[in-house]
Amino acid sequence: MNSFYTKEEISEIGFASVGENVLISKKASIYSPHKISIGNSVRIDDFCILSGKISLGNYIHIAAFSAFFGGECGIKVYDYSNISSKNCIYAISDDYSGDTMTNPMIPDKYKRIQSEEVVIYKHVIIGSGCVVLPGVVLGEGSSFGAMTLINKSSEPWSINAGIPVKKIKDRSKKLLELEKQFMKELNSNE
Repeated sequence: MNSFYTKEEISEIGFASVGENVLISKKASIYSPHKISIGNSVRIDDFCILSGKISLGNYIHIAAFSAFFGGECGIKVYDYSNISSKNCIYAISDDYSGDTMTNPMIPDKYKRIQSEEVVIYKHVIIGSGCVVLPGVVLGEGSSFGAMTLINKSSEPWSINAGIPVKKIKDRSKKLLELEKQFMKELNSNE
């Protein structure tokens, strides 16, 4: 039994665009697919939620139980990024101060919604159980330990962890050479 949609079934969902070699679990929940673009070689596992404006590049994995709430501002994920299991990425959030009401069942005039684009650049890896808040930009090659509260943007090629997030040290760029080898091999097979 195959738990992923077929290519034909994916085309019927109504995405803005979909590349080749895309695997989406039949147990994933997709809302507003017309606002979602998916590149090549992307895998979205069981029990993931994709909602709102989302753009996924190439060679991306979104592991089980992760949720993307793109709202109108959106979430952009660039090539070779990896979102581990049980992550929540928010481009939209309520005001928690108590000055306004909260939740989607309350009319907007009684709420103050924070809505800012989230950008995840190439080669970012987010460990299990992290939360990414609106307006955050994750620099190319940055990595995040499990259970990190990512409430601010990161430096490129940094290793980060904690609640709230803080830079631990620099990350190696050796994987850029591996990317070149991978692309060279991929192009020679075509």
